Amino acid sequence: MKVLRQGARNNEVVQLQILLNAHLNPTIKLKNDGFFGRNTEDAVKAFQRAKGLVSDGVVGAKTWQSLTKKIVNNVTKPLEPLNATAAWYDIAVAEIGVKELLGIEKNNQRIIEYHSTTTLGAKTDEIPWCSSFVNWVMRQAGFEGTNNALAKSWLDWGSVVTTPQKGDVVVIKRKNATNDARTGSSSGYHVGFYVTSSNVVISLLGGNQSNSVKKSNFMLRSYDIAGFRRPKRRVLGLPLSVHSFIKNVV
Repeated sequence: MKVLRQGARNNEVVQLQILLNAHLNPTIKLKNDGFFGRNTEDAVKAFQRAKGLVSDGVVGAKTWQSLTKKIVNNVTKPLEPLNATAAWYDIAVAEIGVKELLGIEKNNQRIIEYHSTTTLGAKTDEIPWCSSFVNWVMRQAGFEGTNNALAKSWLDWGSVVTTPQKGDVVVIKRKNATNDARTGSSSGYHVGFYVTSSNVVISLLGGNQSNSVKKSNFMLRSYDIAGFRRPKRRVLGLPLSVHSFIKNVV
């Protein structure tokens, strides 16, 4: 990858901004606009300090290599390979492990940040947040979401998909129920990102799955698949995949 510094304007800066937003917690909420301005430079410096790199705001080989890894239990692992059609999937993967805090008085601010992408704007991590998570991921990737805290709202979003691919948005519903303790749903509906499926089970990466961002299996004897959806268009002209560029720097 090219060395990037303040003043650059290209698709590689978009990739940089997506990865910075995925890594920094709390995020600096960069716009994925492809322009390396002061805010992007500040985010680069913050990331470099966190990783023990020289915090000069210049994105060279070491910073790229660090950005394209994720830390799980203090072990550095490569980001999971992506389906080429889902530029947002790596952002969702990077959030795995975010979970609700125990106690009514305590709230995970990352989840509150997810909530800020919906008109409900909930201020507690006790409010169901699967749709807030999907909205946040889509916004980070430069796509319009539903801006709605209801999982069911995703059935009216994007385009209908008949053969799902990794990263597609999936809405499921608990059979014969108006709530679901496993996903915190008060309607029985849940939304997440498609991972894989068989005739008996579907695997989703989503938020509020056992109070966490994680991959979970949902047995089809207990859940109906309400729909698969995919964005109709790219809002910011983003590349379709971050994976192709990740392969070149790790």
